[in-house]
Amino acid sequence: MNLMTSIPTNFNRTLSILYLTLLCLSMLPVCLSEAHAGESQSFSLTVGKEVRSFRLYRPSTSLNGKPVSLVIVLHGGFGSARQAEESYGWDNLADSQGFIVAYPDGMNRSWNAGGFCCGPALRKSVDDLGFLSGLIETLTKTEPVDPQKVFMTGISNGAAMAYRYACEGSHPVAAIGPVAGSFSFSCPMPHPTAIIAIHGLADQHIPFDGGQGTKGVTQGSWLPVHQTLRLFEQVNQCQSWSTHKDGPVHKETTACLNGRDISLITIEDAGHQWPGGKPRHGLVQTILDMDEPSRELDATKTIWEFFESHPGHL
Repeated sequence: MNLMTSIPTNFNRTLSILYLTLLCLSMLPVCLSEAHAGESQSFSLTVGKEVRSFRLYRPSTSLNGKPVSLVIVLHGGFGSARQAEESYGWDNLADSQGFIVAYPDGMNRSWNAGGFCCGPALRKSVDDLGFLSGLIETLTKTEPVDPQKVFMTGISNGAAMAYRYACEGSHPVAAIGPVAGSFSFSCPMPHPTAIIAIHGLADQHIPFDGGQGTKGVTQGSWLPVHQTLRLFEQVNQCQSWSTHKDGPVHKETTACLNGRDISLITIEDAGHQWPGGKPRHGLVQTILDMDEPSRELDATKTIWEFFESHPGHL
């Protein structure tokens, strides 16, 4: 007897639907994001015993299955994935340039960036390195992501986390774009990584010249930004620096081996903020005494242009 022919047609159809449903669930970011291109969606990822969350944005324009860049955006302390998505303009840029954006959520609105930073994630020794590595591994499998075009950016606590990932992360990223951040510990041997760092010279939360800020809630001494970049300058095998000044915006660049260049942009009279972004409001703004975003630079556009021209060499 042919077993399959003896089973009712409706049952076969039910099995097919169940199979497709399970297949979709096993590749959740693909199944849902393809159905809603141009909209961000929330997903979860289990890391160890923790269930972590992130938002994923696929551009409204068709990617036609071609491998594209992935930009991971890390919110600052007391922020969230949704807040970062709404504040910095990455979705609009993804639509026009054709790349994917992921917005992970830190544990209790914080990231374990090592050293003394920051908040609940640090106190609980949260495995944020494992979370971000798992996120990259998942999305490079389920989305049309070019593994050599994975980038990470963030602000404040998120910037410090990006630096830590470039130091200790298990899945290499091509470049990072920290804004208003630095190392909260000394990394003797970071991974060779291209970097574009943006910092306001009037930042009182994470001072450009290092030390403890007079604003903010962290209790510790930040590494000077130049000293942080010098750690990468050594492993990237860089040449001499060149400088360019345009009004209050000052740019320093150095060309490095295999295109892992380093660029530092500072803005006079700018504080702890994302240049060109939306200002924070409400209780967080009051507690942290946040600075207004500078209008002298579009940080999102500037970081993306650097990312686009600095793919990895895996």
